[in-house]
Amino acid sequence: MFTGIIEEVGEITEAAEGLLRISAPMILEDAQLGDSIAINGVDLTVTHIESSQFLANLMPETYRRSNLGELQVGDRVNLERSVRPVDRLSGHLVRGVVEGRGSLRDTRPESDAIVVTYDAPADLLQHMIVKGPVCIDGVSLTIIDKDESGFAVSLVQYTQQHTNLLDRRPGDAVNLETDILARYVDELLESRIDQLLDERLAAREISRGGAQ
Repeated sequence: MFTGIIEEVGEITEAAEGLLRISAPMILEDAQLGDSIAINGVDLTVTHIESSQFLANLMPETYRRSNLGELQVGDRVNLERSVRPVDRLSGHLVRGVVEGRGSLRDTRPESDAIVVTYDAPADLLQHMIVKGPVCIDGVSLTIIDKDESGFAVSLVQYTQQHTNLLDRRPGDAVNLETDILARYVDELLESRIDQLLDERLAAREISRGGAQ
């Protein structure tokens, strides 16, 4: 489990089939083999540590769901260690399970902030609400606007300076994870509605049978 508060922006030093090597001296201060580290919002396992770099393996599902397969040597990535029970939950509950990819639509300045708009798939947009949370490349942010094909967030100066979100250009892919609570509510409501419809249909059939 993570919070979406980026601890360090690391650098890709090797990107091969099925693995990434990342330079991240701060993250590795207390890291051990087997630890979970979110890389651009994707929960991956540390499989090797050497000096200030670590290795993480990627499986086919990771390539299908995320933008990690597009990373190249020199690219910057958002990093966060898994949360401990004693840590403050400064962002929101993030699983590190990327649900799909969006793409950068545009950016515009607004005083000291920068408003960033992303396009997103319909199945993810249905779990987003204005003033609700969203995780973009591992960064916990608040949705400030939404339309039929995307949503917008506002980046304060700290987020601008301590994440890789402004490295993106229009059309670039970003990893998205929606609020898990919204997904649970949606699943429960859908299941309950289906159950009620089945009960009504069954009651109607019984009523028709009795009338005969």
